[in-house]
Amino acid sequence: MRVVIPGGTGQVGAMLRRALTSAGHEVVVLSRRPHGPGEVAWDGRTAGPWTKEIDGSDAVVNLAGRSVSCRYTEANLREMMDSRIDSARVVGEAIAAAARPPRVWLQMSTATIYAHTFGTAHDEAQGVIGGGEPEVPDYWAYSVEIARRWEQVQDEAPMPGTRKVALRAAMVMSPDRGGVFSVLSRMARLGIGGPVAGGRQYVSWIHEHDFVRAVEFLIAREDLDGPVNLASPGPLPQREFMRGLRQAWRVPVGLPATKAMAEAGAWVLRSDTELLLKSRRVLPGRLLEAGFAFEQGEWNGAAAELVARARGSRA
Repeated sequence: MRVVIPGGTGQVGAMLRRALTSAGHEVVVLSRRPHGPGEVAWDGRTAGPWTKEIDGSDAVVNLAGRSVSCRYTEANLREMMDSRIDSARVVGEAIAAAARPPRVWLQMSTATIYAHTFGTAHDEAQGVIGGGEPEVPDYWAYSVEIARRWEQVQDEAPMPGTRKVALRAAMVMSPDRGGVFSVLSRMARLGIGGPVAGGRQYVSWIHEHDFVRAVEFLIAREDLDGPVNLASPGPLPQREFMRGLRQAWRVPVGLPATKAMAEAGAWVLRSDTELLLKSRRVLPGRLLEAGFAFEQGEWNGAAAELVARARGSRA
């Protein structure tokens, strides 16, 4: 296949590009700062010469959007929104204008679209969309609104010949440096990877190999469209999640952190506590119903495999 990945220079894009290329597919990455073969310039907002890469392609996987690992200031939140809306809009326009449009457009979304919950897990059929929960900060609703608008732009794009899938992805776990697994592993190895604010909040995650396999599965399955949860079938409370990660690194102790300590740490790291405190309990209902089999669906085994590869790359 010929696969175009707008915004494919981040960790998830690099992981997907590596896997698809190894499988024999041709991959073109659209980047604001192209720096090598297979990368083409775009600005994520306006049409340009890059649109010819989409015309005649088999699949588009749009990953573009500002990183959420930042302080949730008004300016950063606006940039998160605009970068996602603008890129989805212009990708949709390029597909609609193509003489030979791709068969499928996979648009990155997020499991954060679901409501904060300690109770029943969210799947695509019964899941509750978040926003306005009384027990969480008001500004968390903006993250949900970003996700809603992100998906709405794709859903409303007029393209009857192209199947559209919204990837409601949980945290993608990969040993590549700079990603969420790398950050959490550093905390665990330093002995500060204990429960945060009690650790009851659920963590939804997906192993990088299953993420790639799910993308390939969704490209191939012509009967699947609309929102699809990309998350392992085994979300678990943060205290258990970090315990499994510490065990994989053979670190016996993880110091707990209060909510105030988490807020201070997030400020130092230039991040936000929503990433630590929101309870994301998400299940991959549609993938499982369609017959997708997870290779790494249980966290302790996945953590051990990821840590083994991280140790190997460091060595």
